[in-house]
Amino acid sequence: MSSSQTWRYNVFPSFHGQDVRKTFLSHLRNQFDSNGITMFDDQGMERSQTIALALIRAIRESRISVVVLSKNYASSSWCLNELVEIMECKNIVMPIFYQVDPSEVRKQTGDFGKAFQKNCAGKEEKQRWIQALIYVGNIAGEHWLNWENEVDMIKKIAQDISDKLNATPSRDFDGMVGLKVHIRELRSLLYLDCDQVRMVGICGPAGIGKTTIARALQSQISSNFQLGCFMENVRGSLNLGLDDYGLKLHLQERLLSMILNQNGIRIHHLGAIRDRLHNQKVLIILDDVNDLKQLTALANQTSWFGPGSRIIVTTEDKDILQRHGIDIIYHVDFPSRAEALEIFCRNTFRQRSPPHGLTELAERVTHLCGNLPLGLCVIGSFLRGKNEDEWEVVNL
Repeated sequence: MSSSQTWRYNVFPSFHGQDVRKTFLSHLRNQFDSNGITMFDDQGMERSQTIALALIRAIRESRISVVVLSKNYASSSWCLNELVEIMECKNIVMPIFYQVDPSEVRKQTGDFGKAFQKNCAGKEEKQRWIQALIYVGNIAGEHWLNWENEVDMIKKIAQDISDKLNATPSRDFDGMVGLKVHIRELRSLLYLDCDQVRMVGICGPAGIGKTTIARALQSQISSNFQLGCFMENVRGSLNLGLDDYGLKLHLQERLLSMILNQNGIRIHHLGAIRDRLHNQKVLIILDDVNDLKQLTALANQTSWFGPGSRIIVTTEDKDILQRHGIDIIYHVDFPSRAEALEIFCRNTFRQRSPPHGLTELAERVTHLCGNLPLGLCVIGSFLRGKNEDEWEVVNL
């Protein structure tokens, strides 16, 4: 699916009605309603051997498919055909193994397997159904037997769905001049498919766009990680008047509170990050670092983080990165004259180029800003809506 896809529903549920409709599914739907999650409702739709076109459309128009695999799920050709369509649609899939074990689904064994064999006897769809069951059985989902009660499990499912919905590609940075090149270069440095822990620096002068680039990158890759956080203004920690040890404790508390989404975490030793995150695949962005002590406190060693983790550090000082042993560094260069003019025009005129008659004036302002993106944005916004005479009054 294209990242520009407009979804009609957040969730499409696939389930065996007699097993879960009046119990588990009704509670799940109620929790989704409380969390603002829209779920397709098939009430009133007549079920048969063949999947209805309306259901196929609903699957394709849903961001996430929740498959509730219960004992009698595989006894229904309707359910199995839904599952095949879900598999072929390639949207996000979250399986819930409800009173069945994932291995029973993958291998079609136990009561689940008996129901499947009885249903598919002599049917030509059998092999496609088997492939779909192997596919969904291999996806990490929620296992009913791992929970003491359904209430907590349902709350966890709703939270996971919300997190996945929030992790969809952001459009906040559409139109940012030069962003695609920055993101492409950074992704190549990050090696996202590699299980090693990698630390990458983003370096450049103040106002060049490091923070914006890092935020845009986070919006695109955060769904690849179990946990993540964007820790802004790390520089400000030096103004708290703490000694070195107190500073490091404060920074670790702040990071853990953010990444674990728990306000006010308190720690009593500097091994806390390692203890809590060593088995987690995390994305941590440390923005505006200006002292080596900050990196020592927050990311002293790659062994602090689980396999596949990525630590991204933005700074004006390349020397800090090198002294910390970060040798993978992306330098953010000044935009070209054409790019600088476009940045200015987007902020001033909300279009890519100057209106007729204002080209010379726009080029002069761009030159006076020194092609610095922050300056171009600030001055451009200030001049928005002003006429040429007003530009001259402010000595531009």
